[in-house]
Amino acid sequence: MPVADTPSLLARLAELEQRNQQLRQHLDARAALPESPVALASERYQFLFNAMDEGFCIIEFIDGPHGPLSDYVHVEANPAYTAHAGIANIVGKKLREVVGDEAQAWLDRYGHVLRTGEAIRFEQELVATGRYLELTAFRIEPASRRQVAVLFQDITPRKRAEIALRQLNETLEERVQAALAANRILANVVDGSAALIQVVDFDFRWLAINGSGADVFERVLGVRPHIGGSMSENLKRRPELYEVIIPLWQRAFAGETFREIVSVDEASTQRHYELQFSPLHDAEGRCIGAYEFAYDVTERLNEQERIRLMEEALRQSQKMEAVGQLTGGIAHDFNNLLTGILGSLELLDLRLRQGRLQDLERYTGTARSAAQRAAALTHRLLAFSRRQTLDPQPVALEQLVIGLEDLIQRSIGPQIALEREADPRLWLTHIDGLQLENALLNLCLNARDAMPDGGRIRIVLSNERLDEAQAGCQALPPGDYVRLSVGDTGSGMSAEVLDRAFDPFFTTKPLGQGTGLGLSMVHGFVLQSGGEIRIDSAPGAGTRVNLYLPRHRLAPVASAPVYPELEPSRPGQGETILVVDDEPTIRTLLVDAMLAQGYQVLEAADAATALALLAPDTHLDLLVTDVGLPGALNGRQLADALRRLRPQLPVLFITGYAEANVIGDGDLDTGMRILTKPFTLDTLERRIQAMLQPS
Repeated sequence: MPVADTPSLLARLAELEQRNQQLRQHLDARAALPESPVALASERYQFLFNAMDEGFCIIEFIDGPHGPLSDYVHVEANPAYTAHAGIANIVGKKLREVVGDEAQAWLDRYGHVLRTGEAIRFEQELVATGRYLELTAFRIEPASRRQVAVLFQDITPRKRAEIALRQLNETLEERVQAALAANRILANVVDGSAALIQVVDFDFRWLAINGSGADVFERVLGVRPHIGGSMSENLKRRPELYEVIIPLWQRAFAGETFREIVSVDEASTQRHYELQFSPLHDAEGRCIGAYEFAYDVTERLNEQERIRLMEEALRQSQKMEAVGQLTGGIAHDFNNLLTGILGSLELLDLRLRQGRLQDLERYTGTARSAAQRAAALTHRLLAFSRRQTLDPQPVALEQLVIGLEDLIQRSIGPQIALEREADPRLWLTHIDGLQLENALLNLCLNARDAMPDGGRIRIVLSNERLDEAQAGCQALPPGDYVRLSVGDTGSGMSAEVLDRAFDPFFTTKPLGQGTGLGLSMVHGFVLQSGGEIRIDSAPGAGTRVNLYLPRHRLAPVASAPVYPELEPSRPGQGETILVVDDEPTIRTLLVDAMLAQGYQVLEAADAATALALLAPDTHLDLLVTDVGLPGALNGRQLADALRRLRPQLPVLFITGYAEANVIGDGDLDTGMRILTKPFTLDTLERRIQAMLQPS
C-alpha cells in the first residue's frame, strides 16, 4: 500500500536515503578491491546495521531465464531482521529458499519499487508464526545494481488489538440487540411480579415502580403512582399509613437493610405485607435513595395463625387429658382414704351410742392412718406441681445422707448393698432438708424395686461448676451446684418409660403397688428449689438419677444446721400467743391445744382484728398465723406490722398451700418458721416450744 504522506514518515525515509547514499559510496570505493562480498562492509557500516532496532536488509534481484525479476538474493541483513526471519544465515539466501510458495507476492511488491522508484509501506501476516510485520521498501540509488532496501517492525500486539476491536465492532450490534432483549424480558418479569417493587430518592419521588406495585398502591390510596411523582404526598391521604411507612423509608435512606410486616386495611379486609428495604447506591457507591420489595403475606400469616390455634387446641386437649388422668388418680386414692375415715368414724359413733367403749383405738387409729395417707398424697401433689411450701436452709448434704443411711438400709433390705462417696470439700446446698430426705428415700425405694434379686445402690455427692454450655445442657443458669447421684444396678428403663418417668400417676409397678407420684414429686421439688433432675438409664444397664441442687454461699461447716423439735417435756409458763386463722375449726383446735399446754391465747380471724386486740404495750411472746388471710393484710404483712413494734417477736406461719410469693422466697427472717398443713397437734406443740426457748 502507498506510504501515507506524514512528516514523521518523510523524515524517516530521508534518514534512510542518507544512510543509503553513505553506504553506496563506501561500497563503490571498495568495489575494485579483490575481497569477498562480506568483506566489503566497513566497521562503521556494520555498526549502523547492527545498532538498528528495526529489521533492515538489502536485497538484489536476479533475472530469470524467461524474463527479469525471477528471484532475489539477500545481500545484507542486520540481527533484527535475522531474528524476525527466523534464519540464522540469511545473507546469500534466495527468496524462494526463505518463503517458498509466497515468493511471487514478495517479488511483485519489491519489483514495483525497483521499477518505479516509489517507496511503499505495507503489512504482512506471517502465517507460520502468527505474527504481523509492517514493512517499508525503497529503491537504493544509484541503480547501477538492482537492489531494494527493506525496513520493518513487528506490530503483532497492535495488529491483534485492531483485529479484536474489529471483531468486537462486528458483533456489537448483535450483542446490543441481545442485551435489549434480555432487558425487555427482565422488565416484563419485574413488571409482572407479584411483589410490589418501588425505588424512591431522598425527596420520596418515584424513580421506578412496577405494575403490580402501582396496582396495589392505587387500590389502597385511590391514585395511581407515576415516575417522578411524590410518594409522601400520596401517602398523606392515609395518615395512619404515612406515620408507619415514612419512618421505614428513612431508615433505609440511612443505610439500613431490614424487613418489617405492615397491616393495611383494604375495603372490608385487612391485608398483611412483608416489606424489605435496602439503600440504593450509584456507581461510585454513594447512597442516592432506597428501594423496597413488598410481598402480600396475608395467606401465609393466616395459615400460621390457623396452625397456632390448632397447636393451642392440641396443647389444651393434652392438658385436659393430663388433668383428667391426674384428677382420676386423685379421686381414686382419696375415695379409698375417705372411705376408711368415714367408715371408722361411723363405727366409732355406733360404739359410743351403744356404750361399747372397748377397742375404740382401733377405729381412731384407722381414721388417723387414712388421714395421714391423705395428707401425704396432698403433699406429693403439691410437690409435683411445684406449689408446696418449702423451708430452705443451708444443708451439709453428706451429714444428711449419713443420718438417713440406717433408714435407707432397713427400707431396701439386706440383699442390696448401699455405698456412699462424697467430695471431701463438698459445698453446702440451700434446700428444704426434710423434703430432700423424702426425695432421697423415694429414689432409693425406686432403685430397690428395680433390683428384685438384689444389687447395689451407690450415692455420690460432688461439687459441680457449670459453664454456659454445660448449664445449657442441664437447663440451668451457669453457676455452682451440688450434685446428688443415686445409681443402681437394676433393670434400667426403656426410652418410652424414660420419656414418661416424671408423669403423674405413671408407674410400671403392678396395680396397687405404687401411686406413680414418687418421681414426679422429686422432680417438682427439685425444680421448685432452683435445681434440676436428670436420669441416665438403658435397659439392662441400671439407672442413675442426678439431682443438681443450688449451692449455699457459706463456708463448709462440720455438721448440718439442725432445728430439732423438742419433746414437749414441760407445759407452758403462761406465755402469750396470738393465733390468727380464718378457718374456725382450725382456729378452735389450735386455741384448745395451746390452752391445754398452759399458754395464754388471743385469737382472731383476720389481720385487722388481730391488730385491734393488741395495744402498743400488750405483751406478746409468739404469733401463730395463717399466711392466706381475708382482708387487706395477709399473714406476712401482719407479721411485718407487729415486728415494727416488737422486732424480736417469733412468728410461726402455718399454711396449706405454696405461698412463697407472699412469705418471701429464700430464707425467712430470723425468728420466722413455717409449719405446713396438715400437721399433728404434737408437731405443733414441739414447734411452739422450740420457738419459745431462749436463744
